This record gives sequence, structure tokens and C-alpha cells, in this order.
Amino acid sequence: MTSASVLLPTPPPTRKAQIARTATALFRSQGFAATSMRELATALGLEAGSLYSHIKSKEELLHGICFGRAETLFAGFGEATADATQPVAVQLRRAIEAHVRVLTRDVAAASVFLHEWRHLSEPARTEFVALRERYETGFRQLIQRGLDAGELRAPDAAFATLTLLASLNWLPTWYQPEGKLSPDEIAHRLAEQLLSGMKS
Repeated sequence: MTSASVLLPTPPPTRKAQIARTATALFRSQGFAATSMRELATALGLEAGSLYSHIKSKEELLHGICFGRAETLFAGFGEATADATQPVAVQLRRAIEAHVRVLTRDVAAASVFLHEWRHLSEPARTEFVALRERYETGFRQLIQRGLDAGELRAPDAAFATLTLLASLNWLPTWYQPEGKLSPDEIAHRLAEQLLSGMKS
């Protein structure tokens, strides 16, 4: 066995990563507003005061969750649509599947991202809303291209986009990591179902 093939042990998560993971779970289960720093410290087995040596506020954690998920979604959409020579239907399928994979990778973070962003304070809230609108615009423009090219059919690109994203964003409420379907299988089935009514 060469040294290159030796598997090194996975380093334990940093304290900040532990805090973020625990906060995400609490934000999901009881909401951001109802979660106190004291509760977070208790869940981590820390003194409330020592928590501030790692983070400034619980909103810092919410900011990281929301903008971190947004960044991952944009990366997935960009990769899915990078090859403009591909048919729009292919790009849209890949974008749908990428969206599903982001939501299923960390269901708690996805749920917080989708529902708790309203508790961001300004100017972060306005910035986040702008990111949401830009992401939706990417899907809308892609669908519109498909309509213009005759590859897709829908009465209205904007309505089709909202319907598609609403269907996808319902995922964190029912997805179970231990369920029968893998994230890839769910991504494939959702893409197949959502695109079936839009193909020309």
C-alpha cells in the first residue's frame, strides 16, 4: 500500500461548524425568532457567554445559512446551463436536478433558507430578496427561450417558473434521507414529472 492510498481520518468539525449545524436544526424545528442564544448554548453544552467568542449573533448564523444555500443554488444552475448548445429542455432538466440535490443535501438548511430568511435585517434582507429574484429570473429566461424555440410549451414563462419552483421548494417538508428514494432518483422523477407537461 502506497502512502497515497492511505485514508486519513476525517477531522472533527470545528466549533463554529458545530454551532452552525445545531443552530440550523433549532431554526428549522422552532423558528429563528423563537430560538434564543441561551437555548443554542445549552444545546451545545456551552455557557451562553462563551458562545459569543465564536459568533457575533444568531443572525450571523442565519445569514450564513441563507446566503450559503443561495450560492450553492447559483453554482448548480450555472453548471446546468453552462453549455448553451444543449437543447433548453436538457438544460432545464439539469437545473431542476441541481436544485433538488442542493435541497436534499442538507434538508434543515434548505428549510431555513426557504422560510426563515424573512428574519434577516437590512440590508441583508434586501440583498437576499434580490438574489431570489435573480435566481427565478434565470429559470424564467431559460423557459422563455424554450418557448421561443418551440422546445417547450406553457401559457406563460413567469407562471411556469413560479409553479416549477414552488413544486421543488416543497421538497424539504416531505423528503426523508432514510427513505426509499435517493436524492438522484428524486431529482430524476421530479424533473420528469415537471417537464412532462412542458415538452412540445
